[in-house]
Amino acid sequence: MLSINIPKHTTPDQYELGEVPSLAVERPTDILIKVHAASINPIDVKKASGATKMVLKDSFPYKIGYDCAGTVVNTGSQVTRFKAGDEVFVRLPECHRGSWSELARSTEEFVSFKPKGLSMEDAASIPLAAMTSLQALRGYEGDLEGKTVFIPAGLGGTGLFACQLAKNVFKAGKVITTVSTTKVPQVRELLGEGVVDEIIDYKQSDPKTTIPPQSVDFIFDTTGSAMEYLPLMRPKGAIVTVTILTSGDVLQNSSVMRRSPDKQDKATVPFAIRIGLNVMDRIRVARASRYGVKYSSIFLEPNAIDLDSIRQWVEAGKLKTIVGTKADFRDIQAVRKACQVVFDGRGGVGKSVIVFV
Repeated sequence: MLSINIPKHTTPDQYELGEVPSLAVERPTDILIKVHAASINPIDVKKASGATKMVLKDSFPYKIGYDCAGTVVNTGSQVTRFKAGDEVFVRLPECHRGSWSELARSTEEFVSFKPKGLSMEDAASIPLAAMTSLQALRGYEGDLEGKTVFIPAGLGGTGLFACQLAKNVFKAGKVITTVSTTKVPQVRELLGEGVVDEIIDYKQSDPKTTIPPQSVDFIFDTTGSAMEYLPLMRPKGAIVTVTILTSGDVLQNSSVMRRSPDKQDKATVPFAIRIGLNVMDRIRVARASRYGVKYSSIFLEPNAIDLDSIRQWVEAGKLKTIVGTKADFRDIQAVRKACQVVFDGRGGVGKSVIVFV
């Protein structure tokens, strides 16, 4: 089968489109999916560049991609929820990574039915970013209803879902976000009226001085600036980040370390790295605690239960996606260009999607 892959860790300009061994149902729990669309996420391109090679040994050719939407081709004998022909979307587990391929394989615990009325391209853009946002917002101990939530980069791939979930699902009282000058008018146009209450043009104003001190209850840090915003936080507030490597203990227990569908088969974070990550994490936790703030960094734990909830919110009109760029799977130059924008982390609006035609 054709797959976008790499012979070694590298940047997007070296991605290749070529033949790799095809997939088939091998275990009773397997689901085989014909991919119609796959999204490009920061973790896809960062991990392909070797960002986790110190803690996780990858095999080559390395197949890229976690998110996709498509049609079920075949299922194992123990799969009860899905059958051939079903339209689904999924965030693949690490052990089945490779959604930028003609076929993808997963197990039932990660797959959900595609939201009704949604295109394959739109559906593929949702799983990783929306689930990450959902799990981050749950990091606030208590009820976010009526609270003030700050989510930088509200038109980014993750921020767009976080803003909508904060307002439409968690019932936040005030949602604040940041975008560049040209994107200010797009926030309400793309996310809908009433989702974001305050839009800060970070090119013109510094959020650290624009937002009053001790006025924010929760920050979902999508830009790596969590520590800078501590003075904005109310005591007993919380910050959850997905941009700074988490503690070694959390990393060790995360799904990214699973080498096979067997949950007990995990790679081991080297002892020195695990201790070093723990120390750095505890420094950030201690720094936040001086402000009375709970700080945590998370890894996405993909699962069908959360994806089912997201599907229901999409169908109910509480959550929508924004696809800013589409690249043809067979046009490797277009794919490289789209991936480079995600790798650089600036300039894009919404999600970028690879389309299989």
